[in-house]
Amino acid sequence: MERIDLGAEELEQLLERAREKLSEEDYRKLKAAIDTLEYLTELVADRDTTIRHLRQLLLPASTEKTKDILAQLGVASTGDREERKSPSGSPQPKSDPPPGHGRNGAEAYREAHQVPVPHPELKHGDRCPECGKGNVYVQKEPKVLVRIMGQAPLTAAVYSLERLRCGACGQIFTAPEPEGVGPEKYDQTAAAMIAQLKYGSGTPFYRLEQLERHLGIPLPAATQWEIVEEAAEVIKPARDELIRQAAQGEVMHNDDTSMRVLRLLRDPSDERTGVFTSGIVAIGQGRRIALYFTGAKHAGENLAEVLQQRAGELGPPIQMCDALARNVPKLAAGVEILLANCLAHGRRQFVEVAGSFPEQCRYVLESLGDVYGYDAEARERGLTAEERLRFHQENSGPVMEKLQQWLEGQFAERKTEPNSGLGKAITYLLRHWKALTLFLRKAGAPLDNNIVERGLKRAILHRKNALFYRTLNGAQVGDLFMTLIHTAELGDAN
Repeated sequence: MERIDLGAEELEQLLERAREKLSEEDYRKLKAAIDTLEYLTELVADRDTTIRHLRQLLLPASTEKTKDILAQLGVASTGDREERKSPSGSPQPKSDPPPGHGRNGAEAYREAHQVPVPHPELKHGDRCPECGKGNVYVQKEPKVLVRIMGQAPLTAAVYSLERLRCGACGQIFTAPEPEGVGPEKYDQTAAAMIAQLKYGSGTPFYRLEQLERHLGIPLPAATQWEIVEEAAEVIKPARDELIRQAAQGEVMHNDDTSMRVLRLLRDPSDERTGVFTSGIVAIGQGRRIALYFTGAKHAGENLAEVLQQRAGELGPPIQMCDALARNVPKLAAGVEILLANCLAHGRRQFVEVAGSFPEQCRYVLESLGDVYGYDAEARERGLTAEERLRFHQENSGPVMEKLQQWLEGQFAERKTEPNSGLGKAITYLLRHWKALTLFLRKAGAPLDNNIVERGLKRAILHRKNALFYRTLNGAQVGDLFMTLIHTAELGDAN
């Protein structure tokens, strides 16, 4: 069946041209049918819009990707950002999906026990048993088999030291301890594993106690706390050194999340009631250091204390955070920072109102998508900080300038009500425009604060599973281990 697309106007014009050949009654019937069809079309369209808006309100978007948001809204994109041409003129290739579909190759198991298996009958240089003419040679790449076994997170070994007694004098002779068996019941690896499970993977002490009991290796929750508390005292100097090194960083990301401490003694002069875990990620000299601080202080106050250890001869660092005032440190006289605000926070304001203002939000989201596309290209090309700055000035600069003019025009030309959701999103961008565009003026300035928000998920996971810290000392132990664990993760270290 052939399909022909006709609009309401075309049907009206077609009916008028055919009116001379139709009786008055036939004309009225066709006119009524066309009017009914137009009414039903508008009704269906309104229904779809209403359902879409309700879905936006009741079911928040599970993704913030521009193409997915526009697809959910039924808004056509002005062009696939993947197809955008690079400054060199060649189209950017689309990134391939990650290979393996979730399965890891043998090279991913870096800490696995390696077991070489020689051929049982042949060795290098032997005559080929198949043809009898040539010799066989060892191949550079062996065939690899990966076998994964299960075991308890913490295992135990019971050493039975044989004892002998003299029948005449009664002297007892006990076999010596095996080499490498220390005097402590719980060694350093046990403390490291408990800390990793508790503060790295969010497994509460009581849950690990249940698991170990079922596997025949009982380990009470109270004992687990004693083990990690003792280990924390030993490794505090490592945490202190990380704080000192972080203070020398070139870029400082910070943010905080709420936390609960049951017994928290406050300064009588402090009227605040909130408790927070602040996250700081310092980047510099090719290193990334993560720090955690739990207590009544905000992220800005904790960052100010870290920066007290900054060397005086260093220039002002770049601080990346969202636009909350509590994230900005109050520094001593003479100490400066270069403030950058998170572009992802500004973008998220438009994601939240995209259901009500799809066309306007499409323009903003695609413009910011181009900027992020240029940033990704700079990473892929391995540009230095100075090269990246010039690259953004040449390519992202015009995009952001055009976006700023569009944002200002929405208010100047009275296209957007300032008190509407879209108006508030526009106001946020314009109010913080200077800090949001620091990446166009300062080498090394990041676009967003996502790295520290990902780091805070570790504290949020602890809050979700363990619910609270009992004391401030317990919170400080958790901060110490989270600092070491996440710093190792950022450095891709075991």
